[in-house]
Amino acid sequence: MASFSSLHIGVSGLNVSQAGLNVTSHNLANVDTKGYVRQQAVLTDFQYIKWGESHLSSMQRGLGANFAEVKQVRDAFLDQAYRQEIGRQAFYESQYQTIQEIEGLFGELEGVQFQNTMKEFWEALQELTREPDNIVARASLIQTAVSFIERAEKIYSQMNDYQINLNTNIIDQVKRINEIGDEIRELNIKIRHYESTGVEKANDLRDNRNLLLDELSKMVSITYKENPAGVVTVNVEGVPFVTEDLVYKMDTAQTDEGTQMLKPIWVAHGYVDVFNMDRPPSSMYDTDIGSLKGLLLARGNRQANYTDIPVRERYETETQYQDAVREYNNLINPSVMMTVQAQFDQLIHGIVTMINDTLCPNKEVTLTDGSKIRVLDEENAPVGTDTLGTMGEGLFSRKSTPRYTDYQDVQIINEDGETETITVRIYIEEDPYDNYSLYTLGEIEVNPNILHNNSLLPLSKNDKTGAYDIEMVQKLLENWQKPFATISPNTLTKNNISDYYISFIAEIANRGEQINTISMNQKSMVTSIDNKRSEVTGVSSDEELTNLIKFQHSYNAAARYVNVVSEMLEHIIMNL
Repeated sequence: MASFSSLHIGVSGLNVSQAGLNVTSHNLANVDTKGYVRQQAVLTDFQYIKWGESHLSSMQRGLGANFAEVKQVRDAFLDQAYRQEIGRQAFYESQYQTIQEIEGLFGELEGVQFQNTMKEFWEALQELTREPDNIVARASLIQTAVSFIERAEKIYSQMNDYQINLNTNIIDQVKRINEIGDEIRELNIKIRHYESTGVEKANDLRDNRNLLLDELSKMVSITYKENPAGVVTVNVEGVPFVTEDLVYKMDTAQTDEGTQMLKPIWVAHGYVDVFNMDRPPSSMYDTDIGSLKGLLLARGNRQANYTDIPVRERYETETQYQDAVREYNNLINPSVMMTVQAQFDQLIHGIVTMINDTLCPNKEVTLTDGSKIRVLDEENAPVGTDTLGTMGEGLFSRKSTPRYTDYQDVQIINEDGETETITVRIYIEEDPYDNYSLYTLGEIEVNPNILHNNSLLPLSKNDKTGAYDIEMVQKLLENWQKPFATISPNTLTKNNISDYYISFIAEIANRGEQINTISMNQKSMVTSIDNKRSEVTGVSSDEELTNLIKFQHSYNAAARYVNVVSEMLEHIIMNL
């Protein structure tokens, strides 16, 4: 009996050494496999035989070694930290890519700078001041205005196209997220089936599943949990995504009716939005995770214009203004694209309305019902050099809405407080709720009447002498230099046109620098965590070769042990 138990000890040594060799060779074969986690053979003692009781010894005899399992060497805390931080890195990287695209549109990195276009417009105004009666200077101003609007429209159009083209990225990411969900579910089924016997672990399948979790965590914020059967359930943005049996897939829908922009939604959960965009991104609350959310935030949910920037003069009360500022900071300012669209449109709107209001001044009159309207100030308005002495033709016009109504009679209360009927052209005000009434990019053009007949440009005095109005031209230059708007409601400094553009580009650059700094810091953190993960999970060829030699020696020793026991048994049997 003792001889057979001795043989069992030797055989167990051969078995565990062979298992160790298999695990080591498997590690070496996957040393360069992405996502592979180093495996270890767990060896334990086999059973013991107790021979009796003694105060001197345990009186036990071991029956050899046992191969318990092949264990993966992972650190769950490092996995969780890596997946959270790489999601945060991807969130800021996607925003920085948008800023780089915007900087390229304005030519600030390379190409023709939009600042040069503004400079040419300014120089054309100066040239007109020097030679106000020069027909060439007048024509040059008009053509420069055409180039100015065309370049501004092109930039704004490219920004809008870029916004819409981001739909492709959103659709691709949503599609890949759904694919990952299906793959995780399939791996869950295989792992549960493979490990149902309780004999072996499906470590290679687990590696594939962890690799998918790494990829998923880069796109969205996830939480996950593994049950005793080896099945992993995954939540995305706090909502069940992969359960034990199902995958609740995403889809895309329009952000608003009539827009081409898309957003991710949960179909199975009642077509609700995947992301809550009302909360600003914050590391404190982990609301800045995932490239998909970063992409949506950078893009915004619609095309913005100058009306999205609150201006105190547009609101009747301070409370209304503060509410508008809060809405701007919550919905517009977090979006790089919408902020740039609104600020750029405000610049163009400021230039266009400044020139039009100078060439076609308005005055305010009070109607008999107490309401106020603005009408063309014919007393102070310059006229064109045409035979009719046309007034009220602005250099820029709205494509769908004229600047003034036709002449009509209105009853007003004059300075003496008496009712008076006058014939006027009423200025058609801009309505924030009617895009066609705005001097906004997409609706602005150089006045077609002036393009066809340059003499309609109102630069002459309104005294029927036909003399050029030098003061009017100089007023254009003065108004160009006057402060007209702040870059956002969060700043107090009003800028003139040139300073506004400088502040505008500086804000884009500063925002890009901030986001890039956060992104690079996140990248360093992710690299550090990944290096620590690799120290735990990575395969070291030197270490595995050492283990290979160790198990080879162990196997040889067990084989020699079996030979010795076999020779002893042969000697005993032959001498009976």
